[in-house]
Amino acid sequence: MNSLILSALSRILFAVMFGVSLFILYRGHNFPGGGFVGGLVAACGFAVLALANGAAAARHALHFHPIALAGCGLVMAVASGLPGLVTDRSFLTHWWLHIGSFHTGTALIFDIGVYLVVIGGVMAMVLRFYEETDA
Repeated sequence: MNSLILSALSRILFAVMFGVSLFILYRGHNFPGGGFVGGLVAACGFAVLALANGAAAARHALHFHPIALAGCGLVMAVASGLPGLVTDRSFLTHWWLHIGSFHTGTALIFDIGVYLVVIGGVMAMVLRFYEETDA
């Protein structure tokens, strides 16, 4: 697409969507949201970049191959369940850490893994579609 307005606006829209996706990711283990919804919002931001500037621009903004991103996320999600095997003998029993009003735990690591899997999977599909239409 050769729209100057869409090209300029896509960078701003991407930054806003990525920031919102990180917010949704972090608040997800206490409220609605989490890795899946946050990953979808982030992937939509990357898709807007691909729509406005082409698949090469979205690949450049992604920094990693989408399948490598999904694989890394899958390893993180599985690894977040392993501490439960050590203490409780139950996979995915999460550990929690409270520091004042800030609390986190292995559930956040699981959500980050899901976030990366969703971004990688959706972007692999989206970039494939955009690259087929560009050829």
